Amino acid sequence: MTDINLADVTVHIDENVDHDARERIQDEVRGLDGVVAAVSHDQRPHLMIVEYDPQQVDSQTILACVTRQGVHAELIGL
Repeated sequence: MTDINLADVTVHIDENVDHDARERIQDEVRGLDGVVAAVSHDQRPHLMIVEYDPQQVDSQTILACVTRQGVHAELIGL
């Protein structure tokens, strides 16, 4: 069995996006190879936490996927 070392990153979305728009963004991020989970909550709609395998995808690729959805965003907590 191979050990998988997962990392997580928090993405801050600048715009006010509704629940459905956040779901669409999360679905796109989840579609990236190496992404295990992408979640946000209505209580903190600007924040999305993404768990990923850094051997398959990096945080800049995740950020680029988010911004391709028409929002401004940045990584926080790095």
